[in-house]
Amino acid sequence: MKKNSAIISIFLGLLLLSVIPVVSAASNTSMLYVSSVTMDPAVLYPFEQGTISITLGNSGTASIGLSNPNIFSESVVVVGKDTWRTTSYISSGSTITYSFLVTASPPDGKHFGIFSVETKGAEVFHYPLLIKVDPTNIKASISDAPQVFPLAIEKTVNLSIINPRDGQIDNIHITASGSGIKVSPAEKYLSSLAAQSSVEIPFTVTPSQTTNLVFNISYQSGDSDHSTDVILPVIIGNDKTAAVPIVNNVVLTPKGSYYSMTGDITNTGITDAKGLTVTVGPPAQAMGTYAEYAIGSLSSDDAGSFEVTFACQDLTSVPLVMRWKDAVGNDYSVTKKLNLGSDLGTGGNSSASRTSGSTSVGAGGTGGVGRTGGNIAGASLFSGSRGGGISSFYPVIAAGIIVVAGIVLYIKRKWLFAKFRKH
Repeated sequence: MKKNSAIISIFLGLLLLSVIPVVSAASNTSMLYVSSVTMDPAVLYPFEQGTISITLGNSGTASIGLSNPNIFSESVVVVGKDTWRTTSYISSGSTITYSFLVTASPPDGKHFGIFSVETKGAEVFHYPLLIKVDPTNIKASISDAPQVFPLAIEKTVNLSIINPRDGQIDNIHITASGSGIKVSPAEKYLSSLAAQSSVEIPFTVTPSQTTNLVFNISYQSGDSDHSTDVILPVIIGNDKTAAVPIVNNVVLTPKGSYYSMTGDITNTGITDAKGLTVTVGPPAQAMGTYAEYAIGSLSSDDAGSFEVTFACQDLTSVPLVMRWKDAVGNDYSVTKKLNLGSDLGTGGNSSASRTSGSTSVGAGGTGGVGRTGGNIAGASLFSGSRGGGISSFYPVIAAGIIVVAGIVLYIKRKWLFAKFRKH
């Protein structure tokens, strides 16, 4: 504490000397002033080299000779003091800049220094300096990423870089690498990042295997190079945000040489299914009016109807194929094997996979399957689907007409009996 108090006292005393001119007609130091002080970098790492530049101005009417400029401080060591060994002259109204190459010394913190220069008249000009030494590095982390990555599907990863230092950092170069993974962009460059600020950088990641994604961040503080790494484990798994189509209310209707299958699809997933289409796969053969049915965009928790026409010899295994895209254009495909050979039943095992080798996504089971037409057992009176057309509601309409007619006859029975008696 005594040492620090002594340094502060000396600093304050020199500060007063620098701002209070010596009352003398022959004083040259009273005509000198500091117009600017520049430190590059503004904050030094311990043992790092930097530059301190002091610009002096001459407010007098005559030239002033200057010699032996120096910086006195416990926090920095001046390199190459002999650079300014000769006497320099600064004319009236002009300026001169002294640049010192310095090396920072620990400990870190804020330190006071003194710039000193002698005049030709054996006077000494002093000016106080504040020098900051800080070992703190930038902070880099993954701010947003999926818990698991679907195979061969693009996902976004955000890299966050924070500069907690009091000085700007420059020439930030980020490279992304990993075995069995595609990253875009593979490299990113930022010219600078201001003190006490941060930046978010998005990367598109497409993995083909479980691996580690490594972000190497190199940057400069002044002319010194620094670097740090961020490692993100990339684990392959099912896409938890993908659309999940569930098939319900399937109705099979014979159409001569082929069949018509109608039903509903509900998206129970988190994201929307864009451009959803429905068809059948082998051994079934899509044909007729609705060989492939386009539902369009199906939002999360929304439902849509479909109708597919096809021919098939074995109705115990009819693959219903649903294809769609996500918001960034990735292709998904779900195949649901339906058992249409029984009057009422559920579909068989299902498989779901993204086309072009992507990871599989879960798909729900189907609801009941009804069949109508010919000698095939008919569906319930109130069965049918939104994709079956108005003909599927004919039984309901007929029953409604009969009920309404009965109610009218019952209400008008006394009036009708009266008519019969008159006749």
